[in-house]
Amino acid sequence: MKAVRIHEHGGPEVLRQEEVSPPAPSAGQALVRVRAVALNHIDLWVRGGLPRLRVRFPHTLGADIVGEIASLGEGVTGWQVGDPVMIHPGVSCGHCAACVAGQDNRCREYSILGEHIPGGYAEFIAVPQQNLLRKPPHLSFEEAAAMPLVFLTAWNMLVTNARLRFGEQVLVWGAGSGVGSAAIQIARLYEARVLTTVGDAWKASLARDLGADAVILYRDQDVLEEVRRLTDRRGVDVVVDHVGRATWETSIKALAQGGRLTVCGATSGAEVAFDVRYLFARQLSILGTWMGTKGEMAEVMRLIERRRFFPVVHAVLPLEEAAEAHRLLEGRRQFGKVVLRVS
Repeated sequence: MKAVRIHEHGGPEVLRQEEVSPPAPSAGQALVRVRAVALNHIDLWVRGGLPRLRVRFPHTLGADIVGEIASLGEGVTGWQVGDPVMIHPGVSCGHCAACVAGQDNRCREYSILGEHIPGGYAEFIAVPQQNLLRKPPHLSFEEAAAMPLVFLTAWNMLVTNARLRFGEQVLVWGAGSGVGSAAIQIARLYEARVLTTVGDAWKASLARDLGADAVILYRDQDVLEEVRRLTDRRGVDVVVDHVGRATWETSIKALAQGGRLTVCGATSGAEVAFDVRYLFARQLSILGTWMGTKGEMAEVMRLIERRRFFPVVHAVLPLEEAAEAHRLLEGRRQFGKVVLRVS
């Protein structure tokens, strides 16, 4: 089969298209013919190398995978060859205390496709039956690939962790990012007032089309002062932050009394510092998100099926242009998701 793999860490140039043997599904697994796979920042981080992450080379990236079932391993029930599927990107053991309690993203063996184990930059992938999701028929393969990881992550951030309430005020960093564009849609589901940021003026109207009530150009405006102006100096109830070092102090100070900062990434740097007195004096909460559970994914899928959420796809490129897709995402030249068409 055709696959794009890395044999070492580095820039986009380390991505190589190769011919490799397709995997065979084990008992309880399905072999999926990959039709499309969406990029995430995880792809960039793994390609470049992460502290304490040990990758077995050659390695295949890609967490957001959509395709059709090609064959079924022993013991798989409820599915047929040819079924169009989306794939839940997190793989867990299924039998530990966390998994049994429905908290599979806390499993000690939890792995993300394309990060800890081989992913979907390939024509075929074998995945556990528990990770199969039925693709809604109204979505194309490319549209469906744009949804699982970012909507699951944003749902865990806003609904599960921050416990968003109707009518609250939310600041979402980076409307053009996958998590940002999903978070805006989820916040609007709760009739929240959404403030968001973009780096380029052309992205502002797209952010408003998604449902943002106010858009701040972070390169030209003081984000904290704009948040204070827009909220009559009260601050927001929730901040969705996936940026890290560059936004951390502003995220903390933008919160209202009793506000919640929910965090899922650190694209600008992982080490931050702040005055802890601000944290306890204003009774703030800092909440970390690592993907989400299969139960949460089921909630998200019901809303996708009912067309309450929609994909935001910036570009679709062929698999052989994976390096260019990485450059596009790395340069922040997109609004929404970059997707690779595989077969």
